[in-house]
Amino acid sequence: MTATLIDGKAIAAELASENALRAARLRDAGTVPGLAVVIVGEDPASRIYVRHKALACEKAGLASWVHALPADTPQERLIGFLHALNADAAVHGILVQLPLPGALDARAVIGAIDPAKDVDGFHYRNVGALFVGEPALCACTPWGVMKMLEHEGIGVEGKHAVVVGRSTIVGKPMALLLLNAGATVTVCHSKTTDLPSLTRQADILVAAVGRARMITGDMVKPGAVVIDVGINRLQDGKLCGDVDQESVAKVAARLSPVPGGVGPMTIAVLVANTLRAAEKAAGIAAPRETRFA
Repeated sequence: MTATLIDGKAIAAELASENALRAARLRDAGTVPGLAVVIVGEDPASRIYVRHKALACEKAGLASWVHALPADTPQERLIGFLHALNADAAVHGILVQLPLPGALDARAVIGAIDPAKDVDGFHYRNVGALFVGEPALCACTPWGVMKMLEHEGIGVEGKHAVVVGRSTIVGKPMALLLLNAGATVTVCHSKTTDLPSLTRQADILVAAVGRARMITGDMVKPGAVVIDVGINRLQDGKLCGDVDQESVAKVAARLSPVPGGVGPMTIAVLVANTLRAAEKAAGIAAPRETRFA
């Protein structure tokens, strides 16, 4: 068996086209959707991510502002700055690029963002809504995974989904989204005993642990769908995921590659979340044909 690769770039391109149509509809109604990104410090990877996000906004027809603050910015000043963005009617989405410098309390900072503008889906109110199954802005990467599965016609209801990783950014919201969609969900992590015995039970296996090529072919159920969320840089500078693509592709039925899988979806969903927030602020419903909202 050779797994069919899930082309995240192509799916994200569809989402980007839909985003552009939604943005144009908002502009025609007198609202220019806008995303404010706040980056603290000089982390090179964070700056690359921020550039990609700003470019995606520009391509979709959104306004975007990147606010770069020095690494020694006091927490009170950062929170005050976020309160000002909360009050700015031109700003529909606010994103604080993580990680923050060590002196800053990320939980307090995220908690200072207006939940209606929290396009990363990390605010306690949005996380709580996800927990009880109510509509809310959802974390971009897990929501992107769900939309990939939906786009590819991969049913979730009744399936056994195993999530490897329990971070608040990916693992936990991923598990909740799968659970809300009717899957039976197992969450594994660094303290899990006999991990392979659990991953081999998965109809849908999501790897989000941040360890290069950790998931190998002998850990995968034949015919499973494997979603690789990991992004790891090897010593030679190349990127790889948490899944050993070569061995897993011989066992799985479907596989999202790295690069070109989940990564492109994350930024496209961020733009979609911003549009959703702008539509709600303007009292405009998303178009009926919207597939990714």
